[in-house]
Amino acid sequence: MSINDVKEAVREKYSEAARRVSTRQSSCCGTTPDCCSPITSNLYEIAETGDLPENAVLASLGCGNPTALAELKPGETVLDLGSGGGIDVLLSAKRVGPAGKAYGLDMTDEMLALARDNQRKAGVQNVEFLKGEIEAIPLPDNSVDVIISNCVINLSGNKDRVLREAFRVLKPGGRFAVSDVVTRGEVPAKLRADVLLWVGCIAGALRDDEYRAKLAQAGFSAIDVQPTRIYSVEDARDFLVSKEIDVDAIAPQIEGKFMSAFIRAQKPK
Repeated sequence: MSINDVKEAVREKYSEAARRVSTRQSSCCGTTPDCCSPITSNLYEIAETGDLPENAVLASLGCGNPTALAELKPGETVLDLGSGGGIDVLLSAKRVGPAGKAYGLDMTDEMLALARDNQRKAGVQNVEFLKGEIEAIPLPDNSVDVIISNCVINLSGNKDRVLREAFRVLKPGGRFAVSDVVTRGEVPAKLRADVLLWVGCIAGALRDDEYRAKLAQAGFSAIDVQPTRIYSVEDARDFLVSKEIDVDAIAPQIEGKFMSAFIRAQKPK
């Protein structure tokens, strides 16, 4: 699958997810069995989401809660790569306060419309949603303090370019603080593809050591990959069985090798 094919598949997936939320259907991919709920469930505390619009919560398709881990400070400027329905942007806006700013970047018109509607319902002023691709961020150099993202970078067909762009727009000393799906250790290619299909519907997760290497190559320092949720073969059993895979036979090859992680790095001062 080419980079453009990946991009169009991701665009369609998230456009469909936005349409489903807008019509109050399932917020997931529309596949059977449900491929995303074990990944996207129980990521946010009720205290965080209680005053957010329901559609912002329903449209969350991430695998973590980067706003809770990024240690945002009042007055900072934050950029969310692949902001979807806007949940992490709205949460970030609350954390940075009126003196700060939260940007959301998304390439799908449907998600942007949903996010802007959620912003209006929430009555949040220090937010701006931008249309664009995470491989070509429409912001100037050295313009944001923190970059967050919630399991979107794994969907890009050009992760090196994403990380270079993140480095470019961060201010010196700025922080990269994202949730993403990563793998560790060797997994047979076919099994890796099947499990990643379950994890993200369309996913190309990096190995944890590859992620570190690509961040370093982009110029980042203070790189850390911290597992936040390790997926077991039982989590994916129904999905894998539906693809006629002998789950018990492959369990030793994949158990504990797929995880959500919080990935930190810094642009040197």
